[in-house]
Amino acid sequence: MSWDYDFVVVGSGFGGSVAALRLVEKGYHVAVIEAGRRFGPGDFPATNWDLRRYLWAPAFGWLGLQRLTPLSGVMVLSGAGVGGGSLVYANTLLTPPAKFFIDPQWAGMEPDWQRTLAPHYATARQMLGVATNPRLWRADEAFRAYAQALGREAHFKPAEVGVFFGEPGVEVADPYFGGRGPRRVGCSHTGHCMIGCRAGGKNSLDRNYLYLAETLGAVVVSETTVTELAPHGEGFTVQLRPTRGWGLGDRRVLLANHVVVAAGALGSNRLLLQARARKLPKLSAKLGQFVRTNSEIINGVMARDSQYDYSQGVAITSGLWVDEVTHVEPVRYPKGSGLMLMLATFLVEGGGRVPRWLRWLGSVARQPWQFLQMLRPWARAERSTVCLTMQAVDNCLELRLGRSWLRPWRQVLRSHFTRGSVPSYLPQANAAARAIAKHLGATAHNVYPEVLLNMPLTAHILGGAVMGPDAEHGVVDKRCRAFGYENLWVVDGSIIPANLGVNPSLTITALAEYAMSQVPPRQEP
Repeated sequence: MSWDYDFVVVGSGFGGSVAALRLVEKGYHVAVIEAGRRFGPGDFPATNWDLRRYLWAPAFGWLGLQRLTPLSGVMVLSGAGVGGGSLVYANTLLTPPAKFFIDPQWAGMEPDWQRTLAPHYATARQMLGVATNPRLWRADEAFRAYAQALGREAHFKPAEVGVFFGEPGVEVADPYFGGRGPRRVGCSHTGHCMIGCRAGGKNSLDRNYLYLAETLGAVVVSETTVTELAPHGEGFTVQLRPTRGWGLGDRRVLLANHVVVAAGALGSNRLLLQARARKLPKLSAKLGQFVRTNSEIINGVMARDSQYDYSQGVAITSGLWVDEVTHVEPVRYPKGSGLMLMLATFLVEGGGRVPRWLRWLGSVARQPWQFLQMLRPWARAERSTVCLTMQAVDNCLELRLGRSWLRPWRQVLRSHFTRGSVPSYLPQANAAARAIAKHLGATAHNVYPEVLLNMPLTAHILGGAVMGPDAEHGVVDKRCRAFGYENLWVVDGSIIPANLGVNPSLTITALAEYAMSQVPPRQEP
């Protein structure tokens, strides 16, 4: 049978980019289909108030790099564009604690997952250019002081990040791949990591895995959405449509011997759930289950004046394990980029009989002037430090398909809470924010969705197509092949079996390296 490509890779994030490079290195003809646009340094927004360049709303022609996806019980932040989440993530590349590798969901599938994956973590670190953040700032010193107060100073560390810390503004030859990669410019430490790095220091995937894959012949098709997978002989038909507008333009079909689904946890679950309902009924009944938020809470602090600029530094500069399962990091946006910080409101404790929204109203009534001050849009990034809290604990939700209210002919994801309540309040997160605020002479805050709607925010949605020993317990096997379809692979955050308690990008990359190492080289017919 004649195929357009040996492999079609759906998505160009940490899983898809690894797959593209490793498959083309093995001699396969590879196409990468990416719904988002291709960005050059000058295409990124100067601030996140440039909504057309920053936000993802293709129905209006906005193909920005930041997706905001409200589900019925959680708000998800994710990336879009050639390079996927690497364009908008905070560069932080950490190995999870040992607890992750012995989670019951996958522990019995390999004698020692930590040992098995160790060489792939090492490869991922080398490819992504992991370095220790060399500069600590005022917020980091507040975190260090909090660690000392807890008696956990040894658990405070500068962040491990994928950033080229060369001389700012100076272009040099590729420092990572023996001259095979692109020329690079050193980090400017201005906090642009999460709105798109204009200076060039960020080691996003378009500067390593994807760049090398394209030089070897992989084809990257941007601004194109995969709408359906269907069986075709021993392979698949892959239906495509333009991303922009309402998706009513010309549609195409590719024939692929193999498909790697790597569209991120939301995109992959949506595509696979639709495929199971229409064309691929043998996909596991566990699809959409065991979805994780990394047990994540987002709050922070806001200085009462702007004498010090808190927007300086890479996006995440340090981290602290406040207890054995809870990791907290200071996060920043660049100067002038206060859009996402408009979510900040009064810090409100949870628990007890009184709902948080009612306690919030009490805070507003007691402090109306302070409430009005918190609504000011100017200088928010310069005055703010976000506190990102993650936990390595067991809780999850389920994703299901439902009808879109705006476009009823489209199916969208809905969330349903299952085992262990996914938190919208963590006492450890509030305690950290209060301590940091006290040290900095600032005001601690939560965010509106968590306080008023009991809706957690997460930038690390995971799971839904998790590894398992068989189709009764998971969606993919330990080689990341879908049960029921041996030529269908899933290689992204949706295969992650448990909450990590740290930023997951390095683990997704390592698992993708592991999965692709199982694929044999192409045999010429």
